[in-house]
Amino acid sequence: MTIAIATVLTGCQTLSSAPIKKPKSTVDTNPLTAQMPTIDRQGYIAYVEEQGFGAAKVSTLYSIRPDGSDRQLIDQLKGYIYAPAWSADGKWLAYSKQSARQHPKIYLYDKSSNTRNLVVNAEGSNMSASFSPDGQHLLYSSTVGGNADIYEMRLSDGDTRQLTTLPSTEVQPSYASDGKSFVYTSDKVRAGRPRIYRYDFATGNATPMPTSGYVASPQLSTDGQRMAYLNGRKAAVMTLSTGQIINLAETGLDEPARLSPSGNYAVYPTKLSQVGGQNGGSLVIYSLLGNTSYAISGQNNSVVRSPVWGR
Repeated sequence: MTIAIATVLTGCQTLSSAPIKKPKSTVDTNPLTAQMPTIDRQGYIAYVEEQGFGAAKVSTLYSIRPDGSDRQLIDQLKGYIYAPAWSADGKWLAYSKQSARQHPKIYLYDKSSNTRNLVVNAEGSNMSASFSPDGQHLLYSSTVGGNADIYEMRLSDGDTRQLTTLPSTEVQPSYASDGKSFVYTSDKVRAGRPRIYRYDFATGNATPMPTSGYVASPQLSTDGQRMAYLNGRKAAVMTLSTGQIINLAETGLDEPARLSPSGNYAVYPTKLSQVGGQNGGSLVIYSLLGNTSYAISGQNNSVVRSPVWGR
């Protein structure tokens, strides 16, 4: 199925270079940061800060290093920014944005040129983009057909096919690192009670993941051994071979954890004013190896959402 989308990589816009208040690095006070593998330490966490309410809400998309340094503005609008997702090489960031009286559209941000491009402008809610490992395709969910289903778009020419066709809600797709499958959220068994499934491209079949209760928003680690997700109201990480679950925290935001490139750390947002002995933390970074954590403060008492860690 091919749906109407905006021409791929068009409408290129250069972002403003407004000065950003840069927080003090946390390396000195958090040895955990210095001990990270290079792939994690030199990566970036993209996240959203929200201020105001209703029609007055302003959303700002930032990237920041895991030591709390080098905060950079990516995008800002009066409205909502949702679900950023890095490409495997860390060069591109996909995200949805929604202005007043408009549907959510998906944009790609090019880190090297500091530009953003509209890629999905179908009528409906277009959300939760995920890059294929080779960067050639984009998974996302859309209500263009009247129901929330999952689509895959080829970025070179915009060719799009519909992967799910059930009358239930299928959302939040995320590629496995080998590109042979993806995990996603569906309430096909019971409306309003989502479960996590893995879709196999070779067969077109979906099988449930070993979770229970209310679960959503999955992400697999690069080595495929762990899955970060929302477990009830808690940010959580599961070791798939054993079924062991680490419930990191009830964030107060119903947001999932997201894994670092190495898969040994997780990041999640929180409303708590004190995490790991530090005041004002809004992004929490947790070591899955040492069971230690530290926090990075947001700005201006903003609500922090949707962190995702890339190279």
